[in-house]
Amino acid sequence: MQNLSAKYGKTLNLDKLTSYCPGCGHGVVTRLVAEAIEELGIRERAIAIVGIGCGGFSHHYMDIDAIEATHGRSPSFAIGYKLCRPDNIVFTYAGDGDTCAIGLGDLLHAANKGLPITTIMVNNTVFGMTGGQMSPTTLAGQITATTVKGRDVTWQGYPLLVPEMMREMPGVKYLARETVATAKHIMSAKKSIKKAFECQVKGLGYSFVEVIVPCPTGLKMSVRDAYKWCNEKMITYFKPQVFKNEME
Repeated sequence: MQNLSAKYGKTLNLDKLTSYCPGCGHGVVTRLVAEAIEELGIRERAIAIVGIGCGGFSHHYMDIDAIEATHGRSPSFAIGYKLCRPDNIVFTYAGDGDTCAIGLGDLLHAANKGLPITTIMVNNTVFGMTGGQMSPTTLAGQITATTVKGRDVTWQGYPLLVPEMMREMPGVKYLARETVATAKHIMSAKKSIKKAFECQVKGLGYSFVEVIVPCPTGLKMSVRDAYKWCNEKMITYFKPQVFKNEME
């Protein structure tokens, strides 16, 4: 086997400061993605398609090739790339604002196609980069920059449950929701992210992992309180679970 560490360096994680805010869940998820790629030995074939938003910085902290897609279009970019280079491991990395708002149509059609592509959706229930506005996944009653009295579902609708929307799609072969709320949850998230990549390596079909994370800045909370909110409020609605696993 080729010594990739000698070719690329000791680790996929670059030793540099990130632009993520203190306590941001993106930092944890970015590391878990990097570790999964390293452990599976797919570093040389992997390419990230990142969206617009905080998740768009993820490839700055991994020694990996990447394409920056237009807002919401990373699933469509990934389809085009995978069709041209089917031997490569293609994954998208984006937040709930990019993925669930302007990009929801692209996401669902990509999932329904069933191509071997992996999507990591980081859900912090706000548009984090632009000031903490309400996103499609903002919880009922949650205060944001645009819902100062809390999200009112009677006219602003309910938080989207994206994996549940994909559950009956035959082309989706691995489907999970995880969180980084606690150390135990992080270990579970690592397993699901790795399985999602394994699903693509085996050529089985589409794989998707939603990861529930806190955004202390967007929530206007301390890091401690944001993680408490994530563990007590967010995952009460967005219940971590594996919806589909057709790996066997």
